[in-house]
Amino acid sequence: MLRRLVLTAAASAAALSAAPFTAHAVTPAETPTDRLTITVSDSGGDGEGTYELTCHPTGGTHPAKEKACARLDEITVYGKDTFAPVPDDAMCTMQYGGPATAHITGTWQGRPVDARYSRGNGCEISRWNNLAPVLPRTS
Repeated sequence: MLRRLVLTAAASAAALSAAPFTAHAVTPAETPTDRLTITVSDSGGDGEGTYELTCHPTGGTHPAKEKACARLDEITVYGKDTFAPVPDDAMCTMQYGGPATAHITGTWQGRPVDARYSRGNGCEISRWNNLAPVLPRTS
């Protein structure tokens, strides 16, 4: 019995050492790319319209793509939703930041994104401003 175990272990070790080892290189098609579509309306500023933003690598039609990707990298925390809405039970100041709205869809850090932004109260204004320059400053 012991002899059989020793022979099996030796045969397994020999088979594993004889098997060719091939490293798997990651190709660009396999590299995850963060892609977002950002639509801004009624901002009264230069950021009106729909923009594409890709990060890792940086690209797209966003007017401040390098700064936008850097900001997203800065505020992204593992395990937390970078685009989370204001909690329903949040206590927000009753101030109006204007009619601007934004909608962000796509993929960030391998997760789907479908987030809406407004400037309807203090919490929403803060959430919007925290994402600048992904979202434009409003006038």
